[in-house]
Amino acid sequence: MIKVLLVDDQQILAEGIKSVLETSGDLSVVGIASDGARAIEKCAETKPDVVLMDIRMPNMNGVVATKRIKEIDENIKIIILTTFDDSDYILSAINNGASGYILKDIGATALIDAVKNAYAGDTILPAKIAKKITDAAVMVSTDKEYKLKKAFNLSEREVEIALMLYDGFTNRQIATALKLSDGTARNYISAIYLKLGADGRSAAVEKIKNVI
Repeated sequence: MIKVLLVDDQQILAEGIKSVLETSGDLSVVGIASDGARAIEKCAETKPDVVLMDIRMPNMNGVVATKRIKEIDENIKIIILTTFDDSDYILSAINNGASGYILKDIGATALIDAVKNAYAGDTILPAKIAKKITDAAVMVSTDKEYKLKKAFNLSEREVEIALMLYDGFTNRQIATALKLSDGTARNYISAIYLKLGADGRSAAVEKIKNVI
C-alpha cells in the first residue's frame, strides 16, 4: 500500500482528490495538510511515501515545503499538483527535489498512475510541462548568448566556446565537441581571452560570470 499525503489549502478540493485516489486499492491517503508548514508536521506524523503538494498556499508555499521535506527525508516522493504552469514554479520545484509537476486538470486514472510511477522512482512531467521547461532553458541560453555578444563583441562560434569554457570544458573537450583541431580550438580560446581582456581561463570565466 502506497501512503499518500495531500497538501492543499482548498479543503473541498483535497477531499475530492482523496476520493479519487482511494478508488485504487493500492493507495491510502494518510492525511491532508492545509499549507506547507503543516505538511512538514504531517510528514513526521504519517510517514507518507508520496506527497501531492499544491504551490500557492498560506504560511509556506509548496516549493519551500518541498525543499524542507526532502531535507528531512529524501525518500519521500513529492509531486506538485497545481493549477499554475509558470516555468519559474516548475523549475524551482524540480530543483528543490520534486519528483514531478502536474496540473489539476489531470484525469483520475492519470493521477493515480502518476502517484504510482513517482513511488517507483519515475519523474512525472507531462508533455505540456516538459515543453515549458525546455522553452525556459532556451530563453536563458539565448539571453546568455546575447549578453556575451553585446559585452565583448564575440562571434557566434566564440560565444559557443565561451559558454563551454564557463561550463568547465577543457580545450580538448571543446575541440572534440565542435569537431575542431586542437590548434583551432586554442586559437579561438586565445581570441576570446583577448576580447574579454583576460589573461587566462579563470579570469575569463569570472568575466563571463559577471556578464551572464
